[in-house]
Amino acid sequence: KFIYFLCLTMKKANKKVNAAILIIGNEILSGRTQDLNVSFLSNWLNNECGISISEVRIIPDIEKTIIKNILELNKNSKYIFTTGGIGPTHDDITAKSISKAFKIKYEYHPEAYSLLEKYYGKNKFNIGRKKMSKMPIKASLILNPTSGAPGFIVGNVYCLPGVPSILKSMLGGLKYKIKGGKKIFSKSISIRTVESEIAQPLEKINRNFKKVDIGSYPFFKLGKIGVSIVIRSSDKKEIDVCYKEIVDFLKKEKIN
Repeated sequence: KFIYFLCLTMKKANKKVNAAILIIGNEILSGRTQDLNVSFLSNWLNNECGISISEVRIIPDIEKTIIKNILELNKNSKYIFTTGGIGPTHDDITAKSISKAFKIKYEYHPEAYSLLEKYYGKNKFNIGRKKMSKMPIKASLILNPTSGAPGFIVGNVYCLPGVPSILKSMLGGLKYKIKGGKKIFSKSISIRTVESEIAQPLEKINRNFKKVDIGSYPFFKLGKIGVSIVIRSSDKKEIDVCYKEIVDFLKKEKIN
């Protein structure tokens, strides 16, 4: 019985945990604003939390579209992280849309209201600032050490602001609210060649390492073409063996 329980525990610990990222905002789709949150969130979730990103979507500030995407992603994602649309302006409709998606009342959240009232002071706590405390009434808050306005959590949905510097400052408070999988390790090799020269050998090596993801990414630097080979896995031993096999192949073919 103990061995059976141990095996089940190990399976749960090793189970891959995934997340989806939903970027909400007309300004991203129009090109007025460059998104920086996907790369930062992906890196943080992968390397700090052991959570792999299964999907990223960018959608406009349209209520029906937000609801549709939240419900779709909820079917296959352990976690959903949204960015944007929780500010004070009329087009910030993420909180209201998520309330409708989960059929939860959208109103002033007492804790958020009190927090913002203290942050701005009663005399400067205007209608726009009050709006930032409207969210699903059952939500728990994600505290904001930069600008005061909190994000919120409903079920497996984590709603964050769109401003990258503010989003980054709020992640520290999330680390112990989410349960990730095993930490994902990575190694990289940069070489002066083209992808077509190494495509087949890398594919052959990858077949021997089922737990390892091998990616090749071309670059152009100082007038020279090259490729970065990135090896990723939650199994550090597999990465080390795979890395050595790739290095041995590159030495044999005199590719450096």
